[in-house]
Amino acid sequence: MKDLGHLYYFENLLQDANNDLVREATAAGKRAVGSVCSQIPEVLLDLPGCFSVRLRAPRTGSMEMGTFYMTSLLCECCRALLERAIEGGYRFLDCIMAPDACAQMNRCVENIDLQKLCDKDRFFITYSDVPMKSDETALRHYVRQMRLRVLEPLHEVYGIDVSDAALRKAVELHNETSRLITALGEFRKEKAPRITGYEFGVLCLATYCCPKDLLLDRLRETLEEVKARTPDPEGKYRARVVMVGSELDSPDLIKLTEEAGALVVADRFCFGSFPGRQELPLNATEDVLTQICRQYLAWGQCPRFMDTVKINERKAYVDQLARDFHADGLIYEQMKFCDYWGYERAAASHIMREDFGYPVLSIDVPYVVGNSGQLRTRVQAFVESMEIKKIQGGAR
Repeated sequence: MKDLGHLYYFENLLQDANNDLVREATAAGKRAVGSVCSQIPEVLLDLPGCFSVRLRAPRTGSMEMGTFYMTSLLCECCRALLERAIEGGYRFLDCIMAPDACAQMNRCVENIDLQKLCDKDRFFITYSDVPMKSDETALRHYVRQMRLRVLEPLHEVYGIDVSDAALRKAVELHNETSRLITALGEFRKEKAPRITGYEFGVLCLATYCCPKDLLLDRLRETLEEVKARTPDPEGKYRARVVMVGSELDSPDLIKLTEEAGALVVADRFCFGSFPGRQELPLNATEDVLTQICRQYLAWGQCPRFMDTVKINERKAYVDQLARDFHADGLIYEQMKFCDYWGYERAAASHIMREDFGYPVLSIDVPYVVGNSGQLRTRVQAFVESMEIKKIQGGAR
């Protein structure tokens, strides 16, 4: 297929946390709000006057200092973020909003705080106690925490408008971004898709780490370009897969997978479009913050949710994605030493194979994937196994 006109531009945005659009927004007086987890609703950080930046550490080399402070047995993503903070890569931030969700990420953020690695005037960090269930009791607690730990500090320190009207504006921006990303992603359902998983991954990832309002025009132009695009002939890829798992803040693994012959047609991982890029409906009667928090609890597919309903829902959610996008198999990926996804990957890779009938590749990945020969070999072998199953008349 012909290269997308803005793809190189979006790829360049992903080369630095403090990218061109982040610098443009901060120069215009907007506050950069660092985010480390989707448990803090993104729309609360995109209020008028501020914007969210999901923290990443692109082009990571050595993680020696991060490992010194956090040990080699903790999540590589957390160590990479701390390494980048020590290098001065997050000094542009005005605050960091962290949930008390992952002990390893908390340790990373605590190191940033204790070592004063972000030294902007009035910089602050808050921690929120977020629920592990999605019932009404959890919702009331969630709403209270978001008001106390997110909205009130933004208002008190930086004068950010946190009224219902401002929240509705943030939701409108989220919904417009989500509509564009969803429309682009729908092309992956085609037998001969007009967009690859890698291209979609680049576009989607940019919406997590750039001011969304500055991306909209190019996203709209890209959508029109894809609508008119002539796809590659059917059969270029030998299999279609859904990628499921933990923190994946680089499109490199998707690129490697597609070079090995498997088109990534759906993305159910942190930084993916499911469920983070779905529209958030609001009614005219209920408190807006309550509606936002209820929707994020309903969306939540993180294995940190440990009630039986959510555990079963995660498997059904992946099954539905695989059906909707006509996938032949599933790839469950886990960031090395990620506690929550370590358990989820072990259980789900068995359940999705035995109870749902999908071929499943289960892998743990380093933070820097690059051109890992070992991962490439495993994906190639997985693609071949799916081809053999088709020839033998397997279920999928």
